[in-house]
Order: sequence, then structure tokens, then C-alpha cells
Amino acid sequence: MEKVKCMIIGGGPAGYTAAIYASRASLSPVLYEGMEPGGQLMTTTVVENYPGFPEGIEAYPLMEGMKKQAARFGADIRRGTVVEADLSSRPFRLRIDNGTEIEAESLILATGATARYLGLPSEAEYRGRGVSACATCDGFFYRRKTVAVVGGGDTACEEATYLAGLCRKVYMIVRRDVLRASEAMQEKVRSMENIEILWNCNTQEVLGDGEKVTGVRLLRKDGTVFDVELDGFFLAIGHHPVTEVFSCWIETDAEGYIVTEGKSSRTNVEGVFAAGDVQDPRYRQAITAAASGCKAALDAERFLKQK
Repeated sequence: MEKVKCMIIGGGPAGYTAAIYASRASLSPVLYEGMEPGGQLMTTTVVENYPGFPEGIEAYPLMEGMKKQAARFGADIRRGTVVEADLSSRPFRLRIDNGTEIEAESLILATGATARYLGLPSEAEYRGRGVSACATCDGFFYRRKTVAVVGGGDTACEEATYLAGLCRKVYMIVRRDVLRASEAMQEKVRSMENIEILWNCNTQEVLGDGEKVTGVRLLRKDGTVFDVELDGFFLAIGHHPVTEVFSCWIETDAEGYIVTEGKSSRTNVEGVFAAGDVQDPRYRQAITAAASGCKAALDAERFLKQK
């Protein structure tokens, strides 16, 4: 049984930043990157809105830089996924998918939240090449172009109105004949002249030329099939926080996001902290994830010193 002082689960901006701070605090952190090293950010290409890079930076070197910085200060970064956890008492017991068993004095959960996709092969083919699940991250690339947003809830309306400020035309693809969004969000959509709602429509296929998205094929409820020319295709049908392994121990909200105490990263289990998108249903940005990773490491350091 391997024993560690601070274990970090998740290899995105939150996890790597937590590892940087925990290493500098001499906590000798062990970080398991999970199934998606680099996190959700790796589904995009160029990151335009991360401070310090006036010309933007590609997602891979940004994440690789964070990883190398954490390793430089002594973080033990490993490939692997936690498949079993017992958080009933300290030290916490965890089992990795390769069979390794670990006892951890403190735990930082930075497992992230994965965007929900439609599950179309064409959607997967053009992911990062016109298909995106983050308008704030990728909307800039579609200035004065035509895009579509799939969804009819508050998130979809927020994404559509944001994109409407950048794009020439925004279609909302809604599978029902009404929006599920709040009245305030619906009013914002109605106030934007360049937003057009395509009611009672389901996406059959994302169209492309082999390099990038060129349109979308839709099936209307009455059986009509038609194509719409597009430059970008945005999903806004929700996110799924990765909390399954810990859900019987850690308090979550109705959507599955980890609940933290006040402005801290503390969870309902003493010694367990949460950072990044797994506890943030609102912002879900690389910069806010990194900041929360810093908070989690500082909270873990204080906790261990008190113990």
C-alpha cells in the first residue's frame, strides 16, 4: 500500500495548478491524470483568452507547460484513473486502474466535467475543426461567420447571445417547439436580430469538406430533411461532472457537481477538496479552473499543517 500526503485526481488546468502549489508547499503530491490528460481544454485548438499569451496559444503546449512546471517542483505525475475510493476515514483509500492501491492523507478532486455531445460520428470527426462545446473558448474564431447552437435551455441561450455579438448569423437548433430557458434568457434571444431559431429539429449529420465544418443536416418533426450552411457547430446540451467514483461520499448538487463550503474548496468530507469544472457549473473556463486549483492546494496545505 503506497502512502502519500496529498493526492490530486485530474490532469487539467485545476489539477496541474494544484500540483504546482502543492509541490512548492512540500506536500509531495501524486497526480493521476485520468482518461483525458489536459482536460476539456484539449478539445479546442488555439486558446485565445488565457492571460499572458497575446497571440494565443495552442491547448497542448499550454497544458504541457503546466504539467512540466508541476513536475519541475517535484510533483509525481502519472497516467491512470481512480476506479475505487473509500473516503469513510483518513487516510483515504484509493485504487487505480492498474491495480495500485494508495492511502492519501488529503485529496484534491479535479476530475472536471465533460460536455455532452449528440453521439454522431460526423460530430466526433469535426470536433476541434468546427465542432465545439464552448462558445466562450472558441467563438472568437467565428467572427462575422455563420454558426449554429444546439439546445433550448439557459446555457444554449447564453451561448447563442454571446455568439450573436461576434457572428454574422446564429441558428439555434431546438428539438421542441418551445425553449426550456428562463423567460429572461428567452427575451435576450428574441432581442438579437441575427439569431434564428429552427424549431422541432434534430441534427442528423454534421457536414464538412474533410478539413472543417461546412454545414449541418437537420430532420424536422414533420419528416422534412434539409441542410444549413455553417462555419461552426456548437453544442449546448449540458455537461456531465465526473464524480461517479466519489458520489457516495461527496455531497453534490442536483446536476452532480461537487458542493464546496463558501468560497473555499472544502467538501463535506474533511481532508477532501474540489477544484475546477467538477465544482463549477457556471464558468467552466481554464483560468477559473487554474485559480480554483491554487485554492485547493492552499486549503490542503493548511489542513495538513493543522493535523
